[in-house]
Amino acid sequence: MTAESGGGAFVLIYVLSVLFLALPIMCAEILIGKRGKQNPVNTLRTLSSEASFYTKDESDISLNRTIKVKRQFDNNDLFSNWELVGWMGILAGILILSFYSVIAGWTLSYVIKSITGSFTLITAAGSTSKFESFISDPEKLILWHTLFMILTCYIVSKGIKSGIERAIKFLIPGLFILLIGLAIHASTLAGFSEAMSYLFVADFEKINNSVILSAMSMAFFSLSIGMGSLMVYGSYLPDDTSIFQVSGAVAFFDTFVAILAGVIIFPIVFTYDLDPSSAGPGLIFQTLPIAFGAMDFGSIIATAFFVLLFFAAITSSISLIEPAITFVIEKFSLSRIYATNLLGLGTWILGIFTVLSFNELSNFKIFGMTIFDNIDYLTSKIMLPLGGLLMALFAGFIMNRTTVITELNSNKLLANLWFILLKIFSPILLIIIFVKGII
Repeated sequence: MTAESGGGAFVLIYVLSVLFLALPIMCAEILIGKRGKQNPVNTLRTLSSEASFYTKDESDISLNRTIKVKRQFDNNDLFSNWELVGWMGILAGILILSFYSVIAGWTLSYVIKSITGSFTLITAAGSTSKFESFISDPEKLILWHTLFMILTCYIVSKGIKSGIERAIKFLIPGLFILLIGLAIHASTLAGFSEAMSYLFVADFEKINNSVILSAMSMAFFSLSIGMGSLMVYGSYLPDDTSIFQVSGAVAFFDTFVAILAGVIIFPIVFTYDLDPSSAGPGLIFQTLPIAFGAMDFGSIIATAFFVLLFFAAITSSISLIEPAITFVIEKFSLSRIYATNLLGLGTWILGIFTVLSFNELSNFKIFGMTIFDNIDYLTSKIMLPLGGLLMALFAGFIMNRTTVITELNSNKLLANLWFILLKIFSPILLIIIFVKGII
């Protein structure tokens, strides 16, 4: 995204978007989960019911006392049907994971390629040919997609303590060690200073409507807002947790890792005179192997890089499927293992269509896009911004203010600032993103 959207200009807008758009809504989604203590659907159903029957103090001067007044609602009331937002988040997570697992599976394949020295002295033509040959083979893509889904489901099936928490305790420190090691190596490359200027010096002439919208959408997607996962993780938080502290820590480290990844990748790109505008798979799976192949100890560095990419992918895939699993467990009283296998199988089947989008069904277009592009568009441009907008409105306008302040567990100044961002600034920006996405 940085390469596509003007380098430092994009990074600047991205950081501002995290602070003023994504972070306030992230706090809202975690708060909703912390209050509801259930899956996204049941949480929103419970909290909307709670809000609709909230009590408010009214002074009765004649009796010199305060009475409690309950408001009633019917099926057409503003407070009903908020559970649909939870349904949308769960569906978005499954749809995203269906294609995410396919792309993430490529990292496993490239770990093996790196270990076996496939990139040693590889040319640009050779790297492109290798990548195109790989994605044109549906059997190979299905194999790696299957393996990645099995690993995801194995971790999630073990539950929060013995599965997710244990995996994260290993994966996240490993992620940071690999990142820091690769960043140190990147700092020794000839293109390091040029890369730092590209990454951190904003050319304000490049800031336009497209860059702003891309940065805001990316901040939203990166923090997993609108898909229910933050709500689920919020439901596990102790009551005395400060939501601002938790959300701030997550947003900081997520942004730090993203920027550190740029510090690693762009020095390689500039040192070896590669094209930084080759974005997405072209940059990761075609361009970087050329650089790795020309380096001393390139096989070791390439292996470390793709292992790092796998770590980043598997930790994200866990959050994508967890909301659906918690819903199925609570709704149908199934065991975690059974629910995980059931949803994992369904997601895996959906992923087959993404696999075929790169080869057998590459010419099958809907609205001028492949199946993969349509799912990506539907989730990132419509479902997530809409879900985030509705969660912001729910926390800002539907939930009782006293309840919200209690759950925030913060000082009054920060809470008031958050309310301003959540009720005015963030919804306006989200509506812009949503409308732009539809257009």
